[in-house]
Amino acid sequence: MIYLDNAATSWPKPGDVYETADRVFREFSGNPGRSGHRLSLAAGRYIEETRGLLGRLFNVPPETLCFTLNATDALNLALKGLLKPGDHVVTGSMEHNAVARPLEALRQRGISCAKIPVSPIDGADPEEVRAALTRRTRLVVFSHVSNVTGTENPIAEISRICREEGVLFLVDAAQSAGSLPLDLQALGVDLLAFPGHKGLLGPQGTGGLYIRPGLILQPLREGGAGSRSEDLNPPPAGPDRYESGTQNTAGLAALGEGVRWLLAQGLEVVARREALLASRLLEGLEGIPGLTLYGPPAGERRRGVVSINLEGMDCAQGGIILDNAFDIAVRSGLHCAPDAHRTLGTLAVGGTLRISLGSLTTEADIDACLDALSRLSR
Repeated sequence: MIYLDNAATSWPKPGDVYETADRVFREFSGNPGRSGHRLSLAAGRYIEETRGLLGRLFNVPPETLCFTLNATDALNLALKGLLKPGDHVVTGSMEHNAVARPLEALRQRGISCAKIPVSPIDGADPEEVRAALTRRTRLVVFSHVSNVTGTENPIAEISRICREEGVLFLVDAAQSAGSLPLDLQALGVDLLAFPGHKGLLGPQGTGGLYIRPGLILQPLREGGAGSRSEDLNPPPAGPDRYESGTQNTAGLAALGEGVRWLLAQGLEVVARREALLASRLLEGLEGIPGLTLYGPPAGERRRGVVSINLEGMDCAQGGIILDNAFDIAVRSGLHCAPDAHRTLGTLAVGGTLRISLGSLTTEADIDACLDALSRLSR
């Protein structure tokens, strides 16, 4: 199979990811942080090693990173652990439901929200973000890269405005963590949610939230944390504060191997290679008759997530044909981002056909996809 659905989950993974998951599950499956025997201690070491590798990748102290089930879980923790009735939030018109749905649930509990229009070509306008701020604005939240059009938002500029205005900034890095360099100290963001199973090349069921030092959230759940067990209140600070319950030891250890692979490659190298592949794909798509291409052209604002539609063909039908006739995996539909499709004008037609690249995508994969789409357009 030619796999071009990396925006949903990356595949394949580096070999060490699979091998580590199997080895840890078989040999080191004690409960991390809960016992004093060697299996428990080894499990704890694997988890802390992964936390340290992520700290290197994001240039933050490891203790500022808490593990979650995925980016959605991390975003829910950030939003619901921070916001209270009366707070105001600024976000955009291209956000994934992992942001839009928690905000809607919070709106029903007394939180107000402003959604500014976001250009599918240029991304969010930082000055429009500034103009939307009010005296009650507690948080600004934006995706780094759109999961529909691959448009990169100017998060450094938005972060600067938030610091100037004394407002917290949350970044959804579902489509950028592991694909773009992210120096969180240089960016100055307050919170950043990331999945383990996409660009970071780990297993599903892994992810995390960066919480800047000094910022304390209300946990989503309380329970055993392996520390301060005599106190019925959760630990006062992270990551224990946010990690109640038994961790996914094998999954997090395997995530560490994905991060280790990225560090060895170099994030700049990974990002540059993906940009070249995206340019190859976009150039080929522009030459296919009857094909509509959404989002920015190749360049600074375009990442390796590409949405298209073919004239006279439902996007779901196109995805099925690519799978069954050409052995090519892409995704069709709304991609859990109806706001983005309202912005694009593709909501009424059922969304788009999405092609998304990954660290292990090849030029041959791109060329085979272009050939298949050329055949479908005839």
